[in-house]
Amino acid sequence: MAKVVVLGAGMMGSALCVPILDRGHEVHLVGTHLDSEIIDHLRKTGSHLKMKSALPEGFAGFYQHDEFDQVMAGADVLVLGVSSAGVTWAGQKTAGHVGSGIPVISVSKGLVWDGKEFVLLPDVLASCWPEDIRNNVAPAAVVGPCIAGELVRRVQTCVSFVSRERSVAVHLAELFHTPYYHVRPSDDLVGLEVCAALKNAYALAVGFGRGINERQGHGAGSVAMHNHEAAVFAQAAVEMAMLVDLLGGRPTAALGMPGVGDLFVTCQGGRTSRLGRWLGLGLSLPEAIEKMQGATLEALDIISVISQALPSLQDRGFITQDDLPLMRHLCAIVNDGAPVDVPFGRFFGDL
Repeated sequence: MAKVVVLGAGMMGSALCVPILDRGHEVHLVGTHLDSEIIDHLRKTGSHLKMKSALPEGFAGFYQHDEFDQVMAGADVLVLGVSSAGVTWAGQKTAGHVGSGIPVISVSKGLVWDGKEFVLLPDVLASCWPEDIRNNVAPAAVVGPCIAGELVRRVQTCVSFVSRERSVAVHLAELFHTPYYHVRPSDDLVGLEVCAALKNAYALAVGFGRGINERQGHGAGSVAMHNHEAAVFAQAAVEMAMLVDLLGGRPTAALGMPGVGDLFVTCQGGRTSRLGRWLGLGLSLPEAIEKMQGATLEALDIISVISQALPSLQDRGFITQDDLPLMRHLCAIVNDGAPVDVPFGRFFGDL
């Protein structure tokens, strides 16, 4: 049995506790500074405020962020359940606790563009640690199709644990896998992390179809936009594979669970898909964001990051102006306020 500390009591961080508990580990769930109400509610009711469902019994405890230091004493594994925006905060918060070489795994999804190259979120995390720690701890990440509410219900789920040090991913997979939580270890950090980030952007585009269908006067039922959605989905897979290859990952990642698998899940009515629907209905981006009522919209973050990188990638000859037509359209919507007008005619250029 291992002592596992989970920092971040959002939906995914909390859901990941379920298979860890089922493996018989000692689980301590610590909220961030944004999770105070969630932790208070868990302490009083055992139910998660946002998932509106009870978490299993057996937690060693629920803690506020200012209790993190004392909870980390004797920890064997650290799980980070923070959003992409919280990775730097988490790196700073954990810097004094990872020197012993305990494995660290994160559920965060995203990329950063530093003006010259893309930086993966596990590397952003490690950059917050002292150099001697960075040389001894290889952060891992959870990648793949997983809806938090389904994992809490123990629905069959297949994910990857990925780290540049394959042994770290293997060790964590052995600790956390269950008969319903199937974990494949990998060392293709670039391939899997790029897919994990991009799928949010492309799910937004798939969501356009539902909104366009409604704008044309069709409700739910036999009249749908599946032809439209399928073409966008397929182009998304093509572009994900191209970007993974360009950044040094294995393009096959885009064709498996980390890519199309995760994209499929993200298209199934979550916040990214809902934002796409509003845009497909004809709302402007500010109007669509207002409809989302403060929901975290990581799709917009990754589209912004890619839009910053495209001119440099094109100037250096890595891509041409004809490459990535779907992503370029997403960039035009986010940066220039362009209306939804999916460039289907540009999807089949070299076929």
